[in-house]
Amino acid sequence: MMVRSGNPAARLGTLMSAALLLLLAAGGTAWPQSAPPTLGLQDQGPQAAPPPSTPDPSAPPAREENPGLINEMGKLFDKLPSILPPIKSPSETMNDLSRLAKPSTMVSGRVACPASSNGAPDCKHAADQLCQSKGYKEGKSLNADSAEKCSAKVLIPGRQRKPDDCRTDTFVTSALCQN
Repeated sequence: MMVRSGNPAARLGTLMSAALLLLLAAGGTAWPQSAPPTLGLQDQGPQAAPPPSTPDPSAPPAREENPGLINEMGKLFDKLPSILPPIKSPSETMNDLSRLAKPSTMVSGRVACPASSNGAPDCKHAADQLCQSKGYKEGKSLNADSAEKCSAKVLIPGRQRKPDDCRTDTFVTSALCQN
């Protein structure tokens, strides 16, 4: 069955109804199980039955074992709380996050990114300079701007533009600073 609807709710509804039909079909009568193989052993005859035990009145009644998909899923849900980690309260979660996060401040300015050895702009160095100018230890670039800087030769009428007449400069305009 192919679901081609563009509506996600319709797709989810179709998938849920298909899953429900499968569960209902599997929840009916179970297939009978065959006897285990004997592996060449002969039957020894009737054995003595164990003595009947008296049920404990304080114990909950034993559930009847019903082999099937629904029963197996019930067993899984019974084990689920022991598998999952405990749920934390919102205040405990915030305390954990505050321990992980370093105090930081966003600053604005304009510092040119120097060219690195491969020719690309080194904006980490520029972000560090911007933060150090504001009294912080180091920083991370949040926003950058670039501009093309050309020599005055470009303004001469009728002159052909050459590749080395202009260059692109990159600037850090805001950074996240930390102590």
